[in-house]
Amino acid sequence: MKVRASIKADAAKGDKVVRRKGRVYVINKKDPNRKQRQKGPARRK
Repeated sequence: MKVRASIKADAAKGDKVVRRKGRVYVINKKDPNRKQRQKGPARRK
């Protein structure tokens, strides 16, 4: 998984932008290795 400051999703390749727990992810059902995460706020304990 690539951790980036700003993620780029290519819809033509099947990428989807998903927000989970304040973080932004790119997931891809067609090609599961194409994953990205945008650095979000630090997790609180």
